[in-house]
Amino acid sequence: MMNSWSMAAVAVLISIAGVSGAARAEPSALSGSWHLISYEVELKDTGGKIPAMGEHPSGRVIFAADHRVAFVLTGDGRKAGKSDAEKAALLNSLVAYTGVERTENNQWCTNVEAAWNPEWVGTTQCREFHLAGDRLEVLTPWRQMPNWPGTTRSIITFERDRSITP
Repeated sequence: MMNSWSMAAVAVLISIAGVSGAARAEPSALSGSWHLISYEVELKDTGGKIPAMGEHPSGRVIFAADHRVAFVLTGDGRKAGKSDAEKAALLNSLVAYTGVERTENNQWCTNVEAAWNPEWVGTTQCREFHLAGDRLEVLTPWRQMPNWPGTTRSIITFERDRSITP
């Protein structure tokens, strides 16, 4: 039979194991907040690049230590829509999704839980990335998109936001 000291010791050990156990998510090198520097679309046939959302798009990707990711990009010069057509057109200058990500080597894959495009919900979106110091370059797979002619991929560059202190 355990005395009160033994029971307290067991409770402390269980508590420590729960806090430091293997089930705890380890943050990746991507953990933190990153602000958008540029967003280009590369044309596979020519190698040419176009500014996908204008010269000065804005956006951010946030990788949380628990492997949640939130990704939002908006085009340059967006203005609030008044008519239904103007409001609908705003979707052409927006990319947004969130979910749980896993990182392996130079690829992150997100199990999408919510997105600006309902077709993405429930899918896994994988992106190749290259990390150099505080600069993160992200490459989508080559694909056919309705917005651009031919086969394209996006090249999205972020910089780590060091202005936020935990």
